[in-house]
Amino acid sequence: MIAFIDANRDEYGVEPICEVLPIAPSTYHTHKVRERAPETAPPRVQRDEALKPEIQRVFDENFGVYGVRKVWKQLLREGFEIARCTVSRLMKALGLKGVIRGKPHRTTIQDKSAPCPLDKVNRNFKAPAPNMLWVADFTYVATWAGFVYVAFVTDVFARKIVGWRVSRTAHAAFVLDALEQAVHDRRPPKSNHGGGLVHYSDRGSQYLAIAYTERLAEAGLEPSVGSVGDSYDNALAETVNGLYKAEVIWRRGPWRTMDAVEYATLEWVDWYNNTRLMEPVGHIPPAEAEANYYAAHEQTAMAA
Repeated sequence: MIAFIDANRDEYGVEPICEVLPIAPSTYHTHKVRERAPETAPPRVQRDEALKPEIQRVFDENFGVYGVRKVWKQLLREGFEIARCTVSRLMKALGLKGVIRGKPHRTTIQDKSAPCPLDKVNRNFKAPAPNMLWVADFTYVATWAGFVYVAFVTDVFARKIVGWRVSRTAHAAFVLDALEQAVHDRRPPKSNHGGGLVHYSDRGSQYLAIAYTERLAEAGLEPSVGSVGDSYDNALAETVNGLYKAEVIWRRGPWRTMDAVEYATLEWVDWYNNTRLMEPVGHIPPAEAEANYYAAHEQTAMAA
């Protein structure tokens, strides 16, 4: 509104414009005085002007996806003393809005002839430590060259993505590649008597393929599956897919090639694991949550 008056004041005058707009001439003139001499503004206005660049920075540094709560939490982590309502008010003034996840889409195609492991999770997506429960799923992305598919393996303890892969086909080999990355990077201990790391997926034919189930057995992982096309039975994996779609795919599309999707996914996974604040683990990044867990156990072991 101020900018509109600035642009038209020479032609129409301030007072006539203010008679049409919902703003008093005194308000406009006060604003212009503060522009020329910011030190004359009230303390609250001065603090608002100091906080706006910080809020914009946090928003920009986090893919432009954070809403009020996460921007507020990040500012608190950085030592700013600021109320959530202040962040909300200033984000509105800056025109900043977080992303909203859409509805999940079904990608599960069941192979009814394949043997199916039991459901050992029963929608209880909680784990007391890392490498106790992994969930796996994949989603699709439309590009100008056709669909590409993106698979994720997530450790439930801190919601950390431990394996991922992008492919032009939705065959079993590409979800197996994501699993291989997870096994290689995490090196979970093998268990031959039960009670080890559980690998949970839906009943998609990719996850019930012989090569995939054999690799699970070789790595000492216990397979577990949910029901077909039921997003609640694999809710955590669906949440990761939903965040990925909302924070990367829908915001930065349309996508030309698989390579573009793969590079964007690489950037997002790194940010997601090391920077993104996760509410279920206390509004800290997944990597930090795992580091805190191992540090606490090291201290306990030293004390013993």
